[in-house]
Amino acid sequence: MSSTRLRIQNFAHIADASLELGDLTVLVGAQGTGKSLALQWLKAALDGKQIVRALQGAGQQPTEKNIIDLIFGVGMNPAWTDQTEVSLNGKAVTRKSISRRGDGNESVFFIPAHRASLISDGWAAQFQRISTDTPVVARMFSQNLFDLFSDRTSSALFPRERTLKEVYRKLIDDAVFHHGEVGLEEDQQHNKRLRLTHGESKLPFMTWTAGQREFTPLLLGLYHLLPSRKIPKQKGIDWVVIEEPEMGLHPQAVTAFLLLVLDLVWRGYRVVLTTHSPVVLTMMWALRVLRERKARWQLVCSAFGVSPSQQLKPVAEAILASRCSLRTYVMEFAQPGRVHAKDISHLDPAAEDDAESGWGGLTAFTSNFTNAVRAAVSESEVGE
Repeated sequence: MSSTRLRIQNFAHIADASLELGDLTVLVGAQGTGKSLALQWLKAALDGKQIVRALQGAGQQPTEKNIIDLIFGVGMNPAWTDQTEVSLNGKAVTRKSISRRGDGNESVFFIPAHRASLISDGWAAQFQRISTDTPVVARMFSQNLFDLFSDRTSSALFPRERTLKEVYRKLIDDAVFHHGEVGLEEDQQHNKRLRLTHGESKLPFMTWTAGQREFTPLLLGLYHLLPSRKIPKQKGIDWVVIEEPEMGLHPQAVTAFLLLVLDLVWRGYRVVLTTHSPVVLTMMWALRVLRERKARWQLVCSAFGVSPSQQLKPVAEAILASRCSLRTYVMEFAQPGRVHAKDISHLDPAAEDDAESGWGGLTAFTSNFTNAVRAAVSESEVGE
């Protein structure tokens, strides 16, 4: 599949981010380096017309002057200056042109960070009920959840046999729900709310573990991308952006989710992740090595701790195929307040570039602890 190049210059603290997005792309970087801003621009560049229609439907009138505030959150308008340039595949994206981008339908499905806060009372809010302080991608995702909840009856949201492969259901159950069933039930005020059922216990959303609260909207968002019919993907949607999938999750649950990411790639979606998790970068590094070594597809299954099966064979083979492009970038402060993007796709632990060898800084802290322990052991042995 051909690559897509997104370039952002002089927007907020992003000095220059040139991203060649592949079939599976990961952005890593410290807090506040603009990973989310960059991907919100991808959404605006591909689905600007859809965004504008959603805003207009909520009674908000986007103009060239206020469009940045309405997309990125009130207060962001000064981030666009006379020096700002945004382009997609070499074609400029401006405040004026956003409303003409795309065909009005959704081509980028965006799952934002802090998604659990959108359903803090066990029910998702509608787009127009969420403050314009909130980025539009979060408002749109909440509307998607609202629509999903509104269309559901008493049937379970998890597990769902016709939506997820059996191996995925088992991994998610073992890592997150532990034989619990997620569904919608009426509360005492006759309002439908999320419930987690364990035997006779029916737990309201805010009593769940942090990982369960974070994972559930993530999983429900993926349902939108996994049609129950025998078709691989939702018509029209080509991109999936998922921010910080690891939030609140044990590495076991992160690994289960990443196998679902490979399934999305196999279905034909182009997936972009932001992360602070070494587990995600470890996966990207392992996939690179397996591909370079022309490894058997069964080793992909081994990497995820699952038994090889005919269900997983096409998924594993797709990610190992040479035509499937894998990209990793670090967003880093090259100087105070000025962020640049750097391609570290090779993820070589022996690379001279610290950003690549340290996987965008994710392994540096572990190395510091290890070095300190090594020094202590060496010094104590000398003392003996």
